[in-house]
Amino acid sequence: MSKNRIKREQQTITAMMVIFCTDHHHTNGVLCSECSQLLDYARRRLDTCPFQEEKPACNHCTVHCYSKDMRERVQQVMRYAGPRMMLRHPILSFYHLLDKFREVPELSKPKK
Repeated sequence: MSKNRIKREQQTITAMMVIFCTDHHHTNGVLCSECSQLLDYARRRLDTCPFQEEKPACNHCTVHCYSKDMRERVQQVMRYAGPRMMLRHPILSFYHLLDKFREVPELSKPKK
C-alpha cells in the first residue's frame, strides 16, 4: 500500500508546527521540546489512522484519533498556521484544501 497521502499529511503538520513554533516560541525554524512532542504525537496518530490513503481531513473525520487536550493543541496550531501556509507552502496548502472535499469513508468493522 502506498503511503503518499500519510507522508503528505506529515509534511503538512510539520510545516504548520514550524510556523507556529517559530512565531510563538521564537525558535528560528527549530521546534521547541513542547512543539516537538506535539508533532511526534500527531505523526504517531497519522501512522495509525484507520483510513490511511483514504483519510479525509481530520476536522471532517468520524474517528477522533487525538485525545481531547492534544486535539485542542493541534487545533490551536492549525488555526494559526493554516492561513500562513498559503504563502509559505502553497502546494501543501492546495492539497490540504482538496482533502477537505474528500468523501469521508466508513470505518469497516473488524471481522470476528
